Amino acid sequence: MSRYVAPMGERQVSEREVSSPARATHLSWRRPVRNAARRGTVVGAVAVVLVGAGASADAASERTEPVVSGAVINSGHDVIVGITHNVAFPVTVTGSDDSGLSFVDVDLKGPHGGFYTTDAFCETATDCTTVFTVNAHLAPGSDDPVDLSNANAGTWSVDSLVDANDGDSTYSPGVASFALKRAAQLTVNAAPESVAKGAQITVTGKLVRANWDTYRYAGYAGRAVKLQFRPKGSSTYTTVATVNSNSTGNLRTTVKAVKDGYWRWNFTGSATTGPAKAAGDFVDVRP
Repeated sequence: MSRYVAPMGERQVSEREVSSPARATHLSWRRPVRNAARRGTVVGAVAVVLVGAGASADAASERTEPVVSGAVINSGHDVIVGITHNVAFPVTVTGSDDSGLSFVDVDLKGPHGGFYTTDAFCETATDCTTVFTVNAHLAPGSDDPVDLSNANAGTWSVDSLVDANDGDSTYSPGVASFALKRAAQLTVNAAPESVAKGAQITVTGKLVRANWDTYRYAGYAGRAVKLQFRPKGSSTYTTVATVNSNSTGNLRTTVKAVKDGYWRWNFTGSATTGPAKAAGDFVDVRP
């Protein structure tokens, strides 16, 4: 289970929740002391024992540290969080070791002290998957904020500490990154919904996004939003115009009625906010 941890200056640190430099230091504690070669008890076998010890030393020197090759977060998709439900997503760390990977600790680090940590046993010798759960809504029966604030939206990095079956460990900071974004929503209204061909249609709408500080949706100002049209009987939308949302997130433009079809607004997203599409609003165009 993932845990959200307050910024380092506001919490006491346990061994599982240390920051990257401290965790690098802890690596030496995790490695077991390798057994020294046993000494022979028979004098006549000293030469044989020495040869065996040398072979063991060579084998030990040939052991390699685990290698982390990368990580995939949420199957390659942005993590988008609203104000109502928890959002769970997997983080799969991939790597290799001659003995196989056994266990992984994963830290997620975001803007303004955002931090989650969790761990898991590896499902294969090369893949280790953990699952994180994040949210930005009130805890049941509480007025305290839970997990995320608006300042945490943006690019997050992934650090991993991987253990191998032979006891070796590798700490890999910044092995991957991903976007954690605020959810957006769009509305649309095309009017009049029955209009003569060549007449003007007014298309309005509103772009809002999740406010993780107030647990409400609020207007998203100054964003470019595409107005799109899909003719009746077609499955393809085409962009007709691009309009910037005003200070309260409202959208408005006029277009000429040409044929029956559906109108919608389409917001492709930003660095901190996910995409949104309105459901199409049908307009009947009379000859």
